Amino acid sequence: MKARAMILAAGRGERMRPLSDHTPKPLLIAGGKPLIVWQIEALARAGFHEIVINVAWKSAQIEAALGDGAAWQARLLYSREHPALETAGGIARALPLLEPGPVLVVSADVWSAYDYQTLLPRIDAMREHENAVQAHLVMAPNPPYHPEGDFALDEQGVLRMDGERLTFGNIGIYHTQLFANVNPDVPQKLTPYYRQWVAQGIVSGERYDGAWFNIGAPEDLAALNAFFAAKIFKKPFFATNP
Repeated sequence: MKARAMILAAGRGERMRPLSDHTPKPLLIAGGKPLIVWQIEALARAGFHEIVINVAWKSAQIEAALGDGAAWQARLLYSREHPALETAGGIARALPLLEPGPVLVVSADVWSAYDYQTLLPRIDAMREHENAVQAHLVMAPNPPYHPEGDFALDEQGVLRMDGERLTFGNIGIYHTQLFANVNPDVPQKLTPYYRQWVAQGIVSGERYDGAWFNIGAPEDLAALNAFFAAKIFKKPFFATNP
């Protein structure tokens, strides 16, 4: 069965202003290419060739820039929101484009060196055992702006509310049945659902200690460009489209 993925790209990017006033945050440049293109390339490289992207703010720019995905050997489908529906509402709205079962969901404004191919066995296991684990989150060490973290990871690889917490890396697998009762027309955050699912013991997790950037503000974009300049490129690239 084909691996399916979704990229969250509908947000307004308030903290990224003024850069996001005229250009949607997913299209801001890091390392010479739009943030969302890094995600599309990483997903396609790992075997996720059918990708749903939810869009709202400056959606026409995103669709015009990415097209049907043929440039990356992928098939892109767009779930349009007006207004933006937050994460839970956005996934619920996209359900008609997602076949029933586990789906990998990532944020357009996150860059990491994480290899999505390592999640394929977990997706297969979730598909075969639908009544056990229904979500899997990739957790990262707590960044300075989020020192308290989100959830703890126990020795069995299950997420808990108590214990030494890590930060959710915005890389997760969710079974579509988790969103069956979420209203697709009302903006809803995913955080309350996370807490509910973790309390039920149906969320597994893993710790990732590699390169990871959450691009929320202009200084985050500058930090990622500095990382690229130091690690990959001979000369730095800078954010464009202010």
